[in-house]
Amino acid sequence: MEEFADTKEDENKKIVHTYPLVQACDMSEEMKAETVEVIITACEKFGTDYFAAAKTVKQMLDKKYGPQWNAVVGEAFGIQITHQTNTLMYMFFGGNLGICAWKI
Repeated sequence: MEEFADTKEDENKKIVHTYPLVQACDMSEEMKAETVEVIITACEKFGTDYFAAAKTVKQMLDKKYGPQWNAVVGEAFGIQITHQTNTLMYMFFGGNLGICAWKI
């Protein structure tokens, strides 16, 4: 009986991922690693100020890989985009914080 109660409690717990979880990416491995670092730095620096985090991600990617980058940072959004090949990154960080960066 006790084992069943422990199992029931484990099923009800939410799992919060504190590491970056890349959902979709068509970048090269080097570009992917650098983009993840830029995103993590911006999200950790600005916390819940998603506008400032997105602006920082965009500016950093513009400097590294040329202009026309876009970024969306938030907890609940839907998005449909057109992007250049090998320039899309869609990931989650800190649990439910979604980040999408792409180049037009």
